[in-house]
Amino acid sequence: MNKLFTLTFILSFISGMAQTYHFPEESSRHEGTWLQWPHHYQHGETYRKRVEQTWIDMTKALQTGEKVHIIAYNTEEKNRIVGLLEENKVSLKNVDFRIYPTDDVWVRDNGPIFVKDNNGRVLIEDWGFNGWGEKFDFENCDEVPQRIGTDLGMKVINLNEEMVNEGGSVETDGNGVLMACRSSVISQKKGAVRNKGITEQEAEEMFEEYYGVSKVIWLDGVTGLDVTDMHIDGFMKFVNHNTMITMKEDDLLDLGLSEKDVNTLYTASNANGKEYKKIYLPATKDKVKTAYGKQLEDKGSYVNYYVANTVVLVPNYGDPNDSVANKIIQQQYPGRKVIGIDVRNLYENGGMVHCVTQQQPAGN
Repeated sequence: MNKLFTLTFILSFISGMAQTYHFPEESSRHEGTWLQWPHHYQHGETYRKRVEQTWIDMTKALQTGEKVHIIAYNTEEKNRIVGLLEENKVSLKNVDFRIYPTDDVWVRDNGPIFVKDNNGRVLIEDWGFNGWGEKFDFENCDEVPQRIGTDLGMKVINLNEEMVNEGGSVETDGNGVLMACRSSVISQKKGAVRNKGITEQEAEEMFEEYYGVSKVIWLDGVTGLDVTDMHIDGFMKFVNHNTMITMKEDDLLDLGLSEKDVNTLYTASNANGKEYKKIYLPATKDKVKTAYGKQLEDKGSYVNYYVANTVVLVPNYGDPNDSVANKIIQQQYPGRKVIGIDVRNLYENGGMVHCVTQQQPAGN
């Protein structure tokens, strides 16, 4: 009996020591923010020139409160970026550079997912990235998490063979709940496949283990509606474990959500079974027009904002509702300053502020 008791105790002790991971909510303290700077090697100089003012503005706003880690395509690009920042009177004191080739700018999706283990140590999760179902080149961007881990001397958990997962496809409340759209995680429709043959349960098990959540809420989403197959961070964001920011039903339906999805979103509850309080942001009043005059077909979302240590970067569109949205978001983050970031030209390419930023949490 004594031997059996001892063995049972040892096994339960080992089980209790099993490694767990926790994805800190975005509003927790950062060490810094990672940016992949736009370049001309993939999409040409016109593209680069149209969008990079957004990166200048983000760097200027972020460097006052945390490190800004800029990924430059090569040394020539690094030197060009330094010159740009100096021309725009951006302090380089809190800015550093890493030289890695990239395919594009969407570090939220291809970049490292920084988590903490049960000792509070910051680690990198390197999930697979396949260009949103092989719609675009992805080989360079898929290497970024491992390169960062090597450079920082940080442990990397290699999940490339386990699951493709884009950071923008999930939202977590920091207290055990994750929300995602099936369309951008487990869809098996042609042109959208991230994980061939994956089941909903298998995806949930991965999220539970590597994001540290106990509850996954699924919306159906819409496959093929955009490049991302409807990332959740375009229309819903958790402020904390009791509150979400989203949009009114008419705006969500205009974005393409079904009435079923809207109902699931609006009735979602936290880990304690309490329905989330909802804050509603408007869409832009008008359809977005780029800074160089091209009329786009869609209105813009303000939900795709980014919470940093001292500032909140909110996508702005030169629209009457910019000030309305900025004010609502400012009320949710009284200790931080809301800064509007002009994303009109970036929006033409399918993304806003949250899509092109990635937080690195501060260590204990």
